[in-house]
Amino acid sequence: MLQEAALSDRISPEPSFPERVALLLARSACKLATSGEQREAIIRLRCEAGVRERAISGRPLLTFSDRYDETGAVYLFGLYMDDELASSIRLHIGSKQQCQFPSFEAFADLLQPKLDAGKVIIDSTRFVADQYLSQLNRELPYATLRICILAAQHFNADYVIAAASAQHQAFYRRAFNYLPVSQPRPDAHLAASVRLMMLHYPTAADELYRRYPFFRSTAAERRKLFQY
Repeated sequence: MLQEAALSDRISPEPSFPERVALLLARSACKLATSGEQREAIIRLRCEAGVRERAISGRPLLTFSDRYDETGAVYLFGLYMDDELASSIRLHIGSKQQCQFPSFEAFADLLQPKLDAGKVIIDSTRFVADQYLSQLNRELPYATLRICILAAQHFNADYVIAAASAQHQAFYRRAFNYLPVSQPRPDAHLAASVRLMMLHYPTAADELYRRYPFFRSTAAERRKLFQY
């Protein structure tokens, strides 16, 4: 019995989900894609994800790059694990002065009133992940979408939005309490109908930080990502 108790004391408990994400972040690096080489790697990752989507759904492939990669207040990020591109996400910072962002095309009627009222909107699009690395690291979506929360805090955003297809809406709602605020609509850049999912950051922030302490960041980290 004493030996069993001693052995039990030496066995570390399994890390919690937030701890696993924190461990993943500790060996990851988020980088703004500023070079042609970085952008080409992200386009390849998008292509690979598109091929998988076609194999699953049978929907035709659409373009993997569009004008929004260069238009508006845009930030194109790659998340690297051990120097290998694991995932990517594109963020646009929408405002009354800057309404050139992808989700505005399909949902202008819902978003224009908020912009006219002076609200700041973080629009996240083109979220893709490496298939092998995402299978090894189930926490990868949370580590990637953390960038949205950093952006919301840095830019004092009112809303974080995503135009999500049916297969992804449940994840946004379950994981982050995004709410659907539209019926499905066609998207010019995707071969699927999407709903506008929306999170009101000021009221959701405290609960998000409580559930996911890895969402917290320093001002220095945010400046490094968003000031260029």
